[in-house]
Amino acid sequence: MSHDAIDAGAPSGGAANGAVVKRQLPPDVAILVFLRDRGIFVLWVLLLVIFAVWNHPYFATINNAMLIVSAASLTAIFAAAVATGLFSGALDLSLPGVAALSTCVVGVLLKQFGVPVPLALIGGLGVGFLCGLINGYIVLRGLNPLIVTIGTLSVTSGLAALVVGGYAISGVFELEFMGSARYFGIPSHAYIVAVVYLALTIFLTRTRHGIRMRAVGGNSEAVRRAGLSDQRYKILGFIISAMLASLGGIMTMALVFEASANASPSILFTALTAVFLAGVSLAGGRGSLPRVLIGALVLATISDALTIAGVPPYWATVATGALMIGALVFDKTMTESISARLVKVSTMTVHEKASK
Repeated sequence: MSHDAIDAGAPSGGAANGAVVKRQLPPDVAILVFLRDRGIFVLWVLLLVIFAVWNHPYFATINNAMLIVSAASLTAIFAAAVATGLFSGALDLSLPGVAALSTCVVGVLLKQFGVPVPLALIGGLGVGFLCGLINGYIVLRGLNPLIVTIGTLSVTSGLAALVVGGYAISGVFELEFMGSARYFGIPSHAYIVAVVYLALTIFLTRTRHGIRMRAVGGNSEAVRRAGLSDQRYKILGFIISAMLASLGGIMTMALVFEASANASPSILFTALTAVFLAGVSLAGGRGSLPRVLIGALVLATISDALTIAGVPPYWATVATGALMIGALVFDKTMTESISARLVKVSTMTVHEKASK
């Protein structure tokens, strides 16, 4: 069965359906699939062209491109965290709290206890590991993941404030190498994003456990019938998601030189928008990390262009919300159109065989 046919949402049962899946997609269906799965790339290119003309000559410069990359980096990390959770079949809403708690733990370890940077970073990522493990374990007891992770958001936010005593820890310059520093003219956190996305993409598409984790998100019942444990892969999804949130919090601290207990929900909102723009399914299983990265770049590009044009910053928030709604409507419309067209083609194929 081809990957394109699976992504198109083609039915998998029955001989007739199998005939449709194995042959090349009809041109109109192929166009719809392309728009749904690759439309984000087209959108970004169009935006780059439009903004380059609108904000000439300030937009299309190397320095501005680096500003866009820098702004997109944090969104990309949190978007990867959200997407990984969705790939395994769960939306984790506790990510801002996990990020805040990890940040505060690293800040305290560095400034109050004088722990070496590598050990402090391990401690921060360890917080994410534990939070993800706890979330996954509780959810697998049959509780709603949204309710559980909202509760975890509250717990981690409170713990973050307790760790720093209600005050932000300033002057955290030890992590400058992964924040405002540049190497060969490129922001250091851009390298972190590149490594994270490359490693995650390989894991999700080229390794047994990554493929199984996505299969659990798409159809956990089928995975159980195949004799595999779906629970361990759901927990794995929560763990990776939370650890990425920890990394995002640490990167934020490296940029602002401050460890704060403020668990800003805007982080989650922006990440969700990037994920929905990339066409990641809320039902789990379907999506692509490279497209999530482009989604983060789209948001950063819009915000940057509006700033250059002197447009008030709240319009960027309006545009982000509109994009989120538009992305959901677009994905639903495309998926329904593809499914309807495939069913029609399948029916025609059955009639063709009957006439012969």
